[in-house]
Amino acid sequence: MQLYDKDLLSVQEVRELVEKAKAAQQELAAKSQAEVDRIVKSVAQAGVRNAQRLAKLAHEETGFGVEADKVIKNVFASDGVYQHIKDMKTIGELERDEERKIRTIAVPVGVIAGLIPSTNPTSTALYKAEIAIKAGNAIVFSPHPNARNCILETVKVIRQAIVEAGGNENLVSCITIPTIQATDNLMRHPDVSMILATGGSAMVRAAYSSGTPAIGVGPGNGPAYIEKTADVKLAVKRILDSKTFDNGTICASEQSVVCDEEMRAEVQAEMERQGAYFLTPEQIKKLGSFILRANGTMNPMIVGKSARVIADLAGIEVPEGTRVLVAEETGIGRGHPYSNEKLAPILAFYTAPSYVEICELCTEILHYEGAGHTFSMHTKDENMVTYFAQRIPASRIIVNTPSALGGIGGTTGLQPALTLGCGAVGGSATSENVGPKHLMNLRYVAEGLSELEDIKGTLPDCSEGICKPQKFDDIDIDAVVSEIIKRLQNS
Repeated sequence: MQLYDKDLLSVQEVRELVEKAKAAQQELAAKSQAEVDRIVKSVAQAGVRNAQRLAKLAHEETGFGVEADKVIKNVFASDGVYQHIKDMKTIGELERDEERKIRTIAVPVGVIAGLIPSTNPTSTALYKAEIAIKAGNAIVFSPHPNARNCILETVKVIRQAIVEAGGNENLVSCITIPTIQATDNLMRHPDVSMILATGGSAMVRAAYSSGTPAIGVGPGNGPAYIEKTADVKLAVKRILDSKTFDNGTICASEQSVVCDEEMRAEVQAEMERQGAYFLTPEQIKKLGSFILRANGTMNPMIVGKSARVIADLAGIEVPEGTRVLVAEETGIGRGHPYSNEKLAPILAFYTAPSYVEICELCTEILHYEGAGHTFSMHTKDENMVTYFAQRIPASRIIVNTPSALGGIGGTTGLQPALTLGCGAVGGSATSENVGPKHLMNLRYVAEGLSELEDIKGTLPDCSEGICKPQKFDDIDIDAVVSEIIKRLQNS
């Protein structure tokens, strides 16, 4: 029996996929806006039709999250994204400014490398396929090995939908032999114009160091502030709804709850009433040693698991009906595992004397992990929103809504997306929710408005060795200077 090298096979597959994607993209580049939109609509409709089936496959393969919530995410990634982008003009001339004589033309970037995580595999594939095609591109996916089969099935659904709309199925393809070498070759391939990376920090760093332009996002670690004017019952409901949605696998979900010290008892009581369990000091220590590995990274065993399953894995007793595990925390950084991102129904609980100290605390949390990502708050005071928005190092300030759903644009007016930019502070190329406009270049056609003689005619008078702008011609500059000197001497 002949033996084959898996790495070599995967690298060869990447070359073939990119070659086919490039040809398909060139074909797409000749299509009209209406033709492109027809393909995107077909993909969206197929995603909705298959939402439940793909959610089941993802849940069974990865063991992450809640199947019913994954159905919602698939519908969101299909129809929710489509409804937001369907009327966007992304092909050909976008704008024409007759007064300034400037035309703006959309130019697709070409072939995109799409890195897909295991936490949101099917929904991320649907979302990235839609926004890539909408901007006139082809995309080749590199699937997380632990979600390979459900991603491949999603790509199969997408490719069929493309063909049904008259497009080339190779606009969307996927590596079937996922290896590190395959992903590295995909990101560095000379015919790949951009990387769209969603996943762990190591993968995002690899994307940015590949030499290919990349849009990647770092970890989320968003604190949620319950301010003293908030409706505490409603705020807690939103936070727990968010943290338990798909068992916390959305990176915009809350990681800490913070409130004023005077509100501690009220907030804790309400959280407990709604299914949160506050761990004992012994349990905090035991679970803390389980949720992080020795190298300080999140233990994958907790990702997307229910509070009950995590408690059993960690060997701690919790009441029946526990929805979220809560640990009172006083520190931030190494040695304080609850101050990290936890893609599971686990929350840290902090208090501080006032909103000023709370703002400083939340800033410190985000600078430790999650800078530029998401911060949420619950308040009726608009001035509080302004205060925090001007100081917190987050790209999304989510107010009075579940942070997970608000951050991705599900319950807010933000661009519906499953790749959330973290801006420069978070090492990302954008601070926005990524959509079609991030996957195209703009070409500007600018007509001349003046001649060189016209420019010379606007220059200041420099005949006396000092240039005097024309708008000051009627002002006695010497008199003004003398008056200023006189006032300075008398002051």
